[in-house]
Amino acid sequence: MAAGSMVGRTLSDRLILVAVIVLGIVMVAPIVWALGLSLKTNAELMVDTSSVLHAPYTLQNYWDLVIGSPVFRWFVNSMIVSLGMTIGVLVLSSLAGYGFARLEFPGRDIIFVLVLFGLAVPEQAVIIPRHQLFSELGLHNTYIGLILPGLSTSFGVFLMTQYFRAIPREVDEAAMLDNATRFQVFWRVLLPMTLPAQATLGIYTFLHAWNDYWWPLISGTNAQMYTVTVGIASTQINFAESAGLGFLMAQAIFAALPILIVYVFFQKYIVRAVSGGAT
Repeated sequence: MAAGSMVGRTLSDRLILVAVIVLGIVMVAPIVWALGLSLKTNAELMVDTSSVLHAPYTLQNYWDLVIGSPVFRWFVNSMIVSLGMTIGVLVLSSLAGYGFARLEFPGRDIIFVLVLFGLAVPEQAVIIPRHQLFSELGLHNTYIGLILPGLSTSFGVFLMTQYFRAIPREVDEAAMLDNATRFQVFWRVLLPMTLPAQATLGIYTFLHAWNDYWWPLISGTNAQMYTVTVGIASTQINFAESAGLGFLMAQAIFAALPILIVYVFFQKYIVRAVSGGAT
C-alpha cells in the first residue's frame, strides 16, 4: 500500500515537473525569439523572419543602438521615474502602514477602509481630472508629473499595514523600556523586520513603473521625456515604417535588462515574503 502511494506520488511529481518545464518554455520562447531577431540584419528579416533559426548573426543592431538611438535618453527617463516612484512608495507606505498598525487616532479604521477603496478604482476612471490637474499645475513633461500619480498606492499601504500588524507588540514595548522613542522603534526596530515586504513592494512598484505605458503616454508628450515603453512604441508606426525589426528587438532587449537584473538580485526576498518570514 505504501509502495503504491509512493509510486503514485512520484508519478504526480514528474507530471508536475513536466508541466512546469513546458510552461517555462512557453514563457521563455518569446524572449529567445526576440533575442534572435535582434541578432539578425534588418534586410534579412524583411525577406524571411525564419532566418533567425540559423547563422550568420550580427551585433550591428546593438551598435546602431549605441551610436544613433535616443533609447539611452528614454532609458534614463524610465530609470529616474521608476526609482523615484519606488523610493517614494516605500517611504510613504511604510509610514502609513506603521501608523495604521500601531497608532491610535480618531477615524483610523474609516480612513483605512477609504484607502482600501482605492484598490477598486481603475486608473482610467480618474485620468481626465488627473490630466486637467497636472495641466493646471504645469507638471506634464516633467519627472515629478510622471512620478507623483504612482505614489498613491493602496496596495502598498495595505501590505505594509498587515506586515506591521503581524509583528508582536511586545517588540515595541521592549524597545520603549530601553528609552527608545516611537520613531526609533519604527526606524531601528520594526522597519528592518519588514525588509521582505519592502523588497516585494519595491520590486512590484519598480516593475509597474518601468512597464507603465498609459500615464507616460498622456503626460510625457515631449520626445525628450519619453520613457522606454513610449519611446519604443513611437518607433513602430507600422511594420514597414519602423527602424527595422532587428533594431526594434535590440531596443526591446536593452529595455528589458533592468527587469532581469532586479529579479535576479531580489528574488530571495520575494520568496521570503511569500513564505511569511518576518526576518
